[in-house]
Amino acid sequence: MKKGWQTKRIGELCEVVAGQSPEGKFYNSAGKGLPFYQGKKDFGEKFIEAPTTWTTQTTKIAKAGDILMSVRAPVGPVNFSTEEICIGRGLAAIRCGTQLNRDFLFYQLLHLQPEIAGKEGAVFASINKSEIEALPLAFAPLAEQQRIVGVLDEAFAGLATAQAHAAQNLQNARALFESHLQSVFTRRGAGWVERRLGDLIEIQNGYAFKSDDYTDEGYFVIRIGNVQDGEITLDNPRFIKLADKKLERFVLNKGDILVSLTGNIGRVGIIQDEHLPAVLNQRVARITRTRAEADREFVFRFLCSRAFRQELQEAGHGAAQQNVSTKEIQSVAISLPELREQRQIAIQLDALAAETQRLARLYEQKQAALAALKRSLLHQAFNGEL
Repeated sequence: MKKGWQTKRIGELCEVVAGQSPEGKFYNSAGKGLPFYQGKKDFGEKFIEAPTTWTTQTTKIAKAGDILMSVRAPVGPVNFSTEEICIGRGLAAIRCGTQLNRDFLFYQLLHLQPEIAGKEGAVFASINKSEIEALPLAFAPLAEQQRIVGVLDEAFAGLATAQAHAAQNLQNARALFESHLQSVFTRRGAGWVERRLGDLIEIQNGYAFKSDDYTDEGYFVIRIGNVQDGEITLDNPRFIKLADKKLERFVLNKGDILVSLTGNIGRVGIIQDEHLPAVLNQRVARITRTRAEADREFVFRFLCSRAFRQELQEAGHGAAQQNVSTKEIQSVAISLPELREQRQIAIQLDALAAETQRLARLYEQKQAALAALKRSLLHQAFNGEL
């Protein structure tokens, strides 16, 4: 460690206040009492967001300027309290002592966040007051702390600008493709005719596989969450073994187009080799084939368009979340030219989609590199190398 630096526990340098939720009867949304914050969900990009709940029973208080730490799912993210607030069980407040610059402490907690491992509770990971107090802090004399904070403030401001530009460029690339896709399916050029999707496709509902029957291996169960905008993901996998031959009709094939029917309706994706073997779960529909007068890729691109999503949303029903049926998908109108032009348009859209994905990967890699640079700066700062 660099000369002049020391290491002590947080509890020796700071006051830690563990949150405690007030009784429900004291909550209100009328601004009476203190703003109440529960946990990570209340955090904004830099500061906590405007409160939606207040409480007149003030149990545990965080003062303006205290550092707030999320202590439950996820453990470790930190932010500042911009005013006096009441904190619930999902938060702890860390109040600096005289030996620490507050922003120096904040940056070091960002540095420590990947290493802060909470206990695995019955429901989710957590960290308690004594565990926070036991965390080691490396610190220099106050003048050196202030110098390091100045260097990090300037560096992080530049990184934030670069990250914002990368995020905007990523959004622009995707918006450009979406705009072009929308124009293709709303222009209705000469010779285009309007048809019902039901006249051009064969569509099938999924099956309500029981979660009790899930296994460690077998057929991948494609559920609503696996159908995203233009792709199928393998996140949160569930598997099942097909004991009943009657269920084999729900086995998916490469090239099947899937459509979500509940929640964020109208998301689509195509089954590829890496998704197989797989089966179709309830509230997801698949298009098994298109008729001779419709090009499959052209239909897929139409299903990816905002025009299709808007029609489905207008047809959607349900109080808690939107739902559509395969009949409502079949009733959606699609305009299309003769088959040869459909194929040409599909080829052009595929090329544009590939270029958009290439740009997206570049911008995502840039964002990852900027995040890595942040971690590197923090590592240097708290190892006396900055």
